[in-house]
Amino acid sequence: MSYTIAAISTGNVISAIGIIRLTGDDCAAIAGRVFTMNNGKPLSEAPDRKLMLGQLHDKEGRVIDSCCAVYSRGPHSYTGEDTVEFHCHGSPAVLAAGLESLYIAGAKPAKRGEFTKRAFLNGKLDLTQAEAVIDLIEADSPEAAANAAGQVEGKLQKQLAPIYDDLTNLCSHFHAVLDYPDEDIEDFGLASYESALRADAKKLYALLNTYGQGRMLRSGVAAAIVGKPNVGKSSLLNALAGYDRCIVTDIPGTTRDTVEETVMLGKTKLRLIDTAGIRETADTVEAIGVERSKKSIEESDLTIFVCDGSKPLTQEDEAIIDLCCDRENAIALINKSDLGSCIEPSDLPFMTIIRICAKTGEGLDQLSDMVETMFENETPCDGSILTNARQFDAIRRAYEAMLRSLQGLKLGLTPDAVLTDVEEAMEAMGEVTGATVREDITARIFERFCVGK
Repeated sequence: MSYTIAAISTGNVISAIGIIRLTGDDCAAIAGRVFTMNNGKPLSEAPDRKLMLGQLHDKEGRVIDSCCAVYSRGPHSYTGEDTVEFHCHGSPAVLAAGLESLYIAGAKPAKRGEFTKRAFLNGKLDLTQAEAVIDLIEADSPEAAANAAGQVEGKLQKQLAPIYDDLTNLCSHFHAVLDYPDEDIEDFGLASYESALRADAKKLYALLNTYGQGRMLRSGVAAAIVGKPNVGKSSLLNALAGYDRCIVTDIPGTTRDTVEETVMLGKTKLRLIDTAGIRETADTVEAIGVERSKKSIEESDLTIFVCDGSKPLTQEDEAIIDLCCDRENAIALINKSDLGSCIEPSDLPFMTIIRICAKTGEGLDQLSDMVETMFENETPCDGSILTNARQFDAIRRAYEAMLRSLQGLKLGLTPDAVLTDVEEAMEAMGEVTGATVREDITARIFERFCVGK
């Protein structure tokens, strides 16, 4: 028997609608103690999954809202248990009073993510779908939302299930022959499974290769804005962010540490990193900022080199250019186009060079188009892209175990030795779907959720 939990699912903000949610074996009885349907019948007799109008009472029995209740009987509910939702007017005071009444009536406060955790434990969702729920809530771009929605529908699980089934068939065949030698079971031969193992390993490898795109889809493209002091790096970040995120002065070295801001540039989410101007300096604090700037270049997905186009290139510019030239994705911006130009695109060893004026916004549309072209999605954002670091690590371990099994097969190892690696691959894949994941990891996953989801 599951105890009944309750929580506000719509946050503590004024809104048109606010929702209080309960789930558990006694939720209809508990909800019925604080809600009176207008038709005079008890809530426990309400039609399944149909909004019913009535009054919600506070702990003293006073009517605090005219609202709707919907009773979803398990197992045909989100959690797989009996569930009740109150759809109230979105006053935080009304919702708080209603929740307090439910606690007094016997409900317990829900923990973070407990509704979705119950859905997982009751088999309504596997772990890939449960994790996609929070990704969908936190999605800040249409592509990220579409990919998360696809995973909520089970797209990732459907990619992994056939591979897991192949490995299960292999192991079960071997153990059947081993455990029942007198039965009429086809002899076990590893060679007959080699092509399937190889094909499945390729599928895992292809999935792993989507993680680079998925990481940027989820966290944004890490874009380091670099250049010597006073070329307009902070002005560029402010222009792209749409407000004065960074302090801008004529004094070189104003930015002494990295400053981050996430912006949407067209359809691409950029995690802009405004770096300290790179130069030789005796200032200890500024020198630390310069070292962090160099590290940002190394760790970025995109390097944006900025120079002052109104002045000739200097040795400091050239030194920074050397740091940027070996980066896979790099763009050079000739800034301050409103002040004339002493620098031509041919002076810079970059494939992509754009004249801009961060002050007026000139050239920023061209920059947006170029970034979108550089990071155009290779794989459709339909749930096929791996975005989760935990899942990536587990699938990586599964892939490496399958490679070891194939190598063992090639070396002629005994079936039990080869199957040790196959079973290790299955164990790792089970961590992705939740079939074999440890309880402490499960708890940590659901701690990411808000209360009420």
